[in-house]
Amino acid sequence: MVTLEQIRTRLVEAIKTSGMTQSEIAQKLGIRQPTVGQYLSGRAMPALDTLANLCKLLDVDANHILCLD
Repeated sequence: MVTLEQIRTRLVEAIKTSGMTQSEIAQKLGIRQPTVGQYLSGRAMPALDTLANLCKLLDVDANHILCLD
């Protein structure tokens, strides 16, 4: 069974390896930088549409982030 912690771990990994700053990611997604920080710290998870756009921005397969690969 997939856990939120596993998803968060993969999301954090994808964000860190992207080379983009939290501010750059936030600007490109139309969200606030502290929101990206909350994703990284585990205090929040992105909404489904935001997750899809984040995967597209980071050029990572959503199935990988969702541990479905």
